[in-house]
Amino acid sequence: MIADGSHLLAGLGTGLCGGLLSGLFGIGGGIVMVPLLGLVLGLDQHRAQGATLAAMLLPTGLPAVLEYRRRGITTSLPLVAVLVLAFLFGVTGGSLLANQIAQGPLRWGFAAFLVFLAVQTVLRREPPAVRGVMPADLAGLWTRGLPIGLVGGLLSGLTGLGGAVVVVPLLASRFRMTQLEAQLTSLMMLLPPIGLPGVYIYARAQGSLPWMVIGGVAIGFAVGALAGARVATGLRGPRLKQVYAAFVLLMAVLVLWRGR
Repeated sequence: MIADGSHLLAGLGTGLCGGLLSGLFGIGGGIVMVPLLGLVLGLDQHRAQGATLAAMLLPTGLPAVLEYRRRGITTSLPLVAVLVLAFLFGVTGGSLLANQIAQGPLRWGFAAFLVFLAVQTVLRREPPAVRGVMPADLAGLWTRGLPIGLVGGLLSGLTGLGGAVVVVPLLASRFRMTQLEAQLTSLMMLLPPIGLPGVYIYARAQGSLPWMVIGGVAIGFAVGALAGARVATGLRGPRLKQVYAAFVLLMAVLVLWRGR
């Protein structure tokens, strides 16, 4: 564990990396922040996941959302509302489950999921986006959006990843969105404090969370997310996918190395 006076600075650096990844790929940033909080600050797997969820309570992705909108990328607000509501239920269940699992198996499970995610990202073929396929009725949004939000919330509570790692590809396939539209939708879903039930469960189960670190992560994330969004809007889909898979594999290696 590093000295107390360096916690804020370390949190800023971790949040900056996570925000950059979030802005680039429309994810919560936990893929990089959970491993770095363990490596740099010596947090165990449970506390690193809880701290990442806590840092995402503030609307740290707002700069990235505004940058996407400034570039003319739009999404459905009713769909975002459905995703948020479903996510709240999923993150509660996932957090309860995670705190019943020992640190070792939880870390190995986390790393295994990252490897699976990287392989799936490389192999997945992007369907061509078709405009105008968003369901016009609320029932259609619920039918397609509810399962996506539930799965995203469950994964978020279980791993601290934010859930967007599955939300983005599911939105792209189920709603025929472009990659950037799906990323914007995911970022907007994360603007409200939807991880609050999970943070409460982690804080109670672990005794407390490192709030000084969390504050630094939140500030750094906001700055990194804006920079990532600006880069993402200038890259083509295939290049984004390759960079994303490489990042995910690197984080899996870091998690396993930390486990030694």
